[in-house]
This record gives sequence, C-alpha cells and structure tokens, in this order.
Amino acid sequence: MGNGTSIGRVRGLGSAHSGAHHWLLQRFTAIGNLVLMAWFITSVLLLPDLNYATAREWLSAPIPATAMALLIISTFWHARLGLQVVIEDYVHEDGTKFGVIALLNLAIFAGAAFALFCVVRLALGGA
Repeated sequence: MGNGTSIGRVRGLGSAHSGAHHWLLQRFTAIGNLVLMAWFITSVLLLPDLNYATAREWLSAPIPATAMALLIISTFWHARLGLQVVIEDYVHEDGTKFGVIALLNLAIFAGAAFALFCVVRLALGGA
C-alpha cells in the first residue's frame, strides 16, 4: 500500500456506505413533513370553528386521521434521524453514545406512540 504518499495513508479509510441512506431518509422525511404540514395548516384554517368538537369531528374522518398519523410518524422519524446525527457527531465515547441513542429511540417511540394513540382515540370517537 505504501505509507509514504498521501493516498497510501488514506487508502481503505473511505466511505462506510451508510451515510447516503441516512441522508436520503432525512430528505424524504423533510419533504413528507412539508407536504403534510401544508395539508394540516390548510385543513385547520378551513375548519368552520376551532373548538374541540369540530376538531374531533374532522379527525374522525378516515382521510384526516390517516394523514395525521402519517404526519406524526414522519415528524418523529425526521427528529430521530436529525438528533442521531447530532449525538454521533458530539458524543465520542462508544458506551455513552450507545446509551444516549437508546434513550433517544425510547423517547421518540414513546412520543410517537402517545401521539398515534391520541389520534386513534379521537378518530374512534373517544372523548
């Protein structure tokens, strides 16, 4: 390989081939968030009244409930991807990095599960 030249010192230290997938997922969730947030804002502005009963009635329809569930999933997934990059960049000890990413995954899963539970409960006509 040769240790005397610049190329000889860096050979074999190239891409791990996992960053492009992560980068694409981040972009796809960002686009999904833009589209779904535009739908959400437009839908809320078009509601006749902004009280709880109107919102519950609107969210009990299948299309708004499905779109809201997709918005929740996309937003939490996007947040997880972005925060994982921050953790990987700024937490250097492997054990600490593993623990913080595990806590991040638990928090994201719990938040998304709670939000989806709330949408399902409202969509099924719960109080």
